Amino acid sequence: MDISTYEKPILFDSSPGSMSISEDGLSHHLPHLEPIDRAAEKRLVRKCDLYLIPVLSLLYSLAFIDRINIGNARLQGLENDLKMKGQDYNVALFVFFIPYILFEVPSNLLIRKLAPSTWLSSIMILWGIVTVCLGVTQSFPGFVVCRFFLGLCEAGFFPGCMYLISMYYRRYELQWRFNLFFSAVILAGAWSGLLAYALAKLAGIGGYDGWRWIFIIEGLATFAFAVISRFFIVDWPETAKFLTPAERQLLIRRLSEDMAEARMDRLDSKARRRAFGDWKIYVGILMYLGVNNTGYSTSFFTPTILSELGWTAVRAQVLSIPIYVVATVTCLVSALLTDRLQHRYAFAMLGVVTVSIGYIILLAQGSVSVGARYFAVYLVMAGGYITQPITLVWLSNNMGGHYKRSINAAMQIGFGNFGGIIASNIYITKQKPRYPVGYGVSLALIWMCGLACTVFAIGLRLENKRRERGERDGRLSLAKEEVENLGDEHPKFRFTY
Repeated sequence: MDISTYEKPILFDSSPGSMSISEDGLSHHLPHLEPIDRAAEKRLVRKCDLYLIPVLSLLYSLAFIDRINIGNARLQGLENDLKMKGQDYNVALFVFFIPYILFEVPSNLLIRKLAPSTWLSSIMILWGIVTVCLGVTQSFPGFVVCRFFLGLCEAGFFPGCMYLISMYYRRYELQWRFNLFFSAVILAGAWSGLLAYALAKLAGIGGYDGWRWIFIIEGLATFAFAVISRFFIVDWPETAKFLTPAERQLLIRRLSEDMAEARMDRLDSKARRRAFGDWKIYVGILMYLGVNNTGYSTSFFTPTILSELGWTAVRAQVLSIPIYVVATVTCLVSALLTDRLQHRYAFAMLGVVTVSIGYIILLAQGSVSVGARYFAVYLVMAGGYITQPITLVWLSNNMGGHYKRSINAAMQIGFGNFGGIIASNIYITKQKPRYPVGYGVSLALIWMCGLACTVFAIGLRLENKRRERGERDGRLSLAKEEVENLGDEHPKFRFTY
């Protein structure tokens, strides 16, 4: 993609009236502009990094732990105490995703109207309470109800964070920042097992078994951090209190240059048709769904898979740590390279191929050693965490306007979480330890992800060529208010791949 269009220096006049700022916080009428002070720009980006990424990363790690700690509780006797049998464990996993999928789009529309600091901290308080309830429930039906409300409360957090982060950075700065945020989840998977093992040692205190203390302590920690986080989560760029007026103006300007004239400030009927009828979102859902199944499979079942290689629960927890560390390194290195090279597709496919090799080894585990199976888990985890964050950022890069990004993030993450529903039902208890259906379906889905990535890249390239030939210029003859609300359908917008 030729991005020179967005990087030509323009002159800046800071006098009143020289800049018009729309609802999305982007400037659009910029006469008499001076070249951007690159030193000031670098300081601004570092400041955004400092105020935005660490806080959201910490909170997202807590969210992820509260979501997946059921896998660690399972190793500590959850199923026996609640008299779970057959596919009951899978049902407990599955029910989480019903509200999680349904409420992501409404949540991202609400966060657009509210301050992110208020919305994100509020839903976090609620799911901290629900997590504690998971630890004190006395029956399987009660446990399932709590899992349902956990999904409801967590629904808005990840897409809300994705939406918020995407509004602070240029397109080829976003992958690195998002992967820093996303890597918190991977590292949480590494130490959550040891934390769960330590908490399980509280068994007997207060008459509670060890698995109950996993939920109770982790839920209380989430609640405490949520209350404090209200004062540290940043709001939208145009109202961010941590920025000076000059920094806010610079941030708005540089984002406007990157997105050309792609705006969607009003969610009227035409904007809704453009947003919900965009083919890119639906291909993006398939990309994310295919790899997200792998992400959930490894989170839910890695401790179980490792314990079934013949290791004790404790050793399985310890040996899962280097897997997550390697996955974190590959996640961050791939982010750095894909931003530097300004290319997404090849890196997404690299992850797909790596995951495929891992699943093929696991499907043939009857013919390979325990060491080879352990290595296969490394491949699945590392490859999955190369591709998964790329699919999210890649689609976001090709969405123009506040509302378009809001709807995109919620739909891709929400419906992409059908991968989690699939993951929670394909690892059939009676098929352990080989799980042929689980590994086979996961392999097919990662290939679906690869196919969707290919369709996405080809579609974007063809659309860019059409715009270069002027085939979309007819849209400029629409009514002025409609042209100003076209989002990425504006003829001057160029897609990245």
